[in-house]
This record gives sequence, structure tokens and C-alpha cells, in this order.
Amino acid sequence: MLTGYARVSTDDQDLTLQRTALKEAGCKKVFEEKASGAKRDRPELARMLEQLREDDVVVVTRLDRLARSTRDLLDVAERLRDGGAGLRSLAEPWADTTSPAGRMVLTVFAGIAEFERSLIGERTTSGRKAAQARGVRFGRPSALTAEQVALGRRLIEEGKSVREVARVILKCHPATLYRELGRSPGS
Repeated sequence: MLTGYARVSTDDQDLTLQRTALKEAGCKKVFEEKASGAKRDRPELARMLEQLREDDVVVVTRLDRLARSTRDLLDVAERLRDGGAGLRSLAEPWADTTSPAGRMVLTVFAGIAEFERSLIGERTTSGRKAAQARGVRFGRPSALTAEQVALGRRLIEEGKSVREVARVILKCHPATLYRELGRSPGS
């Protein structure tokens, strides 16, 4: 069975052209949505995916009606494939997972997307390392000021316990004081 999915981004836009094209393509049922493609929560898309059966084909007028990014498109295509369903775009004939050529194109896209994710990960890691080398600290800001850490260090050197200094004097958890003592100069 051919199942259509039509989406517009705003309430001002009209679904008529998509609806007509999908009916002319032979779709027996059309799921319609007025929601941004960037939104992960698209109830009609979720409903359609739940109702699909093996050998059904989801038809869209253009791929951007189904997904906002290549990654999103590949995720939806994978869900369809896992359920035994196919995907066909009226405007992009190469995007037809019911044909061997269409499956190959989507596989190539998946490889490119994976490669892109890998490059982004490498760039992120090298950027993080470079920032750390410059002294940038990641994570939440310190709970204690430099003066409080210095006071804590001095009191501990004078014989007070870390627990006492942290809880009673600095009003923080001992782990916070330990972390700051290990991070600051002179530890």
C-alpha cells in the first residue's frame, strides 16, 4: 500500500498541492502535519510510522517534507527499512528505496553521513584538547572562589580536617574542596 506524508512548516501554508500530488501518485492514505521539520516531535509522522506494515511504501512530494537533515532522513529511512517498508520521493526519483538503485543511493548517503559525524567528532576532540592546552576549563563553574580555596588549603595545613573545613567553614561538600584543591595551583 502507498501511504503519503505531507508536511508544511507553518499554519499559514497549505497542504493542498502535496495532498493532490500524493493522491495522484496512488496513495490510499495521507498523513498531514503542520509542524516545523526541525521539530523532533511530529505526531503524524510517528503515527504513520507506527501504522506501517511490511511492503508499504511511504511517498513524499519532496524529501525535505519528511526530514530536515540528511541524518534525520537516514533515521526515518532506517525505521522504514526495519519495518519492511520503503520510501519514495516524487521530486527526487533517485530516492526510491523500493529499487536497488535507490537503496544504493541511500546507502551511499548513510556512509557520507557517518563519515561527516566522524570528522565532526575528530574536530571537536582536537578543539577541546587545544582549548585545554590554553587553560580553558570545561564544565560547571567552580563552586568556590580562589580565596575560599586558599583559606581551605591554609586551614588544612594548620591541621583541620578537610571534612570540617568544607562543611563548617566553606559550606560545601568535601568532594568539592578536594576537587578544587587538586585543580588549583599549589596542590
